[in-house]
Amino acid sequence: MAVSKGELFTIVTNKAAHGKKGAIVAVAAGTRASDVSKVLKKIPAEKRRAVKEVTLDLSPAMKAIVRKSFPIATVVDDRFHVQQLVSEAAQDSRMIMRRETLKEENEAIKLCRAEKRRYEPIEFENGDTKKQLLARSNHLLFKPRGKWTVSQKQRGEILFREFPEIEKAYELAMMFRNCYETSRSISEAKERFKKWYEKVEEKQIESFLIVADSIRLHETTILNYFINRSTNASAESFNAKLKGFRVLTRGVRDRKFFLFRVAKLFS
Repeated sequence: MAVSKGELFTIVTNKAAHGKKGAIVAVAAGTRASDVSKVLKKIPAEKRRAVKEVTLDLSPAMKAIVRKSFPIATVVDDRFHVQQLVSEAAQDSRMIMRRETLKEENEAIKLCRAEKRRYEPIEFENGDTKKQLLARSNHLLFKPRGKWTVSQKQRGEILFREFPEIEKAYELAMMFRNCYETSRSISEAKERFKKWYEKVEEKQIESFLIVADSIRLHETTILNYFINRSTNASAESFNAKLKGFRVLTRGVRDRKFFLFRVAKLFS
């Protein structure tokens, strides 16, 4: 968490406290594994060995901290951080097309001005221009087709008709989402991940090839999600709560006093 002026602190929380008293386990300045581990080692070894599971993002530094400080715990990469990587790959395809469209529009406007005529962009049947279509399709790429609104269905049909590459990226993103939603065990998920990797290789979309490689490298801890289906949601919620507290105090002028108040409230 950034407290003030970009200064980062690592906050370790206990999910069982549900964001109330006892939620904060430890607060360490910075994010370096050695610094955070030093703080966590102040907790008695028997208590640290009692921790059975830790959820976190894909950060190698955080994993190093967990393995040093909680040697018995199962490390779980948060589902939503992993899905975010895949969603961003799908959005990357849209942004590439959007930049190309902006470039085309700029050239068309220059040509019209040179020929002293008015530039009038072509509109699709829903009233969007090509540039608007790509800009307004942001949210629908995060959602399954069954959850699209009426206007999103029309926009999605036009988008995929005009930009088939974006549809390929969208289908890969939804296929990966389905791996999480339909798998009931590590073995099931592993098999679905394998099929997804194969589909990524088949489609040869660069952003997905990079993301698939990253998921392969973290696959063991990603698959640990299917043991208890634990996520980092409680930590993200607590982080939002701290940000809200920072707003209520109108910013952080005295960092030590702010952290003291946070500790009194939540530790």
